[in-house]
Amino acid sequence: MRVVSAIAAFVIAISSIASAQGSPAQPVPDFGKLVHQFDYDAKAPLDVRENIIEHKDGFTIRDVSYASPQGGRVSAYMVVPDGNGPYAGILFGPWGPGNRTEFLPEAIRYAKAGAASLLIDYPWTRTPPWRINLSSGLDKPEFDRAVEILAVIDLRRGLDLLASRQNVDPKRLAYVGHSWGAQWGAILSAVDKRIQTAVLMCGVREAADMYLRNPDPDFAATRNSTTPERLEHYLAVMSTLDAVRYVPHSRVPLLFQFARFERYFDAQSMDAYFEAARSPKKELWYDTGHELNDPQALCDRYDWLRKYVRLWPDATGCAK
Repeated sequence: MRVVSAIAAFVIAISSIASAQGSPAQPVPDFGKLVHQFDYDAKAPLDVRENIIEHKDGFTIRDVSYASPQGGRVSAYMVVPDGNGPYAGILFGPWGPGNRTEFLPEAIRYAKAGAASLLIDYPWTRTPPWRINLSSGLDKPEFDRAVEILAVIDLRRGLDLLASRQNVDPKRLAYVGHSWGAQWGAILSAVDKRIQTAVLMCGVREAADMYLRNPDPDFAATRNSTTPERLEHYLAVMSTLDAVRYVPHSRVPLLFQFARFERYFDAQSMDAYFEAARSPKKELWYDTGHELNDPQALCDRYDWLRKYVRLWPDATGCAK
C-alpha cells in the first residue's frame, strides 16, 4: 500500500509540474529563465543504495539507486576502479529508449583508464515501481516536457552522487550522451558548472528537425496520424528543451559525433547544430548510422576525455 501511495504521489507531482509550465502559446523564455526549468534542491538527501554485482580485473560493477527530486528513485549502474583514487567521474546518458546498460562496456574500459562511471535510467526506463512513461501520442506535451525535465534533473543529481564519493575528483567530471542523452548533455553543458567537458553523440538541433523534416517511416507515420495544429502545439511546448537553445551558452568544450548515415535528421540540421555551439568545440563524422557503432568513435571519445579529465594511457586499446 505504501508503494502504491508513493507512486500516486509521484505521478501527481509530475502532473503538477506540467501544469505549472505555462501556456505553449507564450513566447519561449530567454536563456536566463530557461535554466530555471532544471532547478532542484541540491541539499536534499541522495539516499544512495548500492550492491556489488560483480568484481573483477580491478573494478566493481554496482547496482545503484538514489532519490529523485520529484519522487521515486533513479536506478543506475556504477563502475568503479579499485583503490582510493582520486579518479575522474563520467556520467552517461543513453539514447531515448535505451537504459543504463548501453554504455556499460565503455564504462568498464574507462574504469581501467582511471574513471568511475555512473550510468542512469531515465524516468521512463527506471526499475519498477518507479517508472513513469511518456505519453503514447502527442496529446500531452506539457506532461512529456515535465518528465523530460525530470530526466535532466536526475542527471544533475547523478553529478551530485559522483562528486560526493571520496575516490572521485569533483574537478574532473565529464558527461557522455547519445541521441536524447546528447540533448540532455547540451543542456547540462550550459546549466551545470561542474562538468569539464561533454561528448554529444548523434544529437539533434531541435525536435522539429525530426518531427517535421525527417523521412524516417516512424516519424512520417506520426505526422500523418495527427493534425498540423496538434503537432505545432506539441513542438511549441517541447521547444524549451531544444538543444540549440543551450549550446550557444555552453560553459565547456564540446565534442560532437555525427553519423553520415543518420536516419532521424539530415546533415543540414547537424551542421547548423554544430555552428550554433560556442567554442571550444570539435565535430567528427563516421560512416555509420544513428547507433554510432564505429570503433573509432569510441577511441575518439577516449582521446577527448583523456585530454579534459585526465584519463590514464592507455587501457582502452585505442593507443595511437
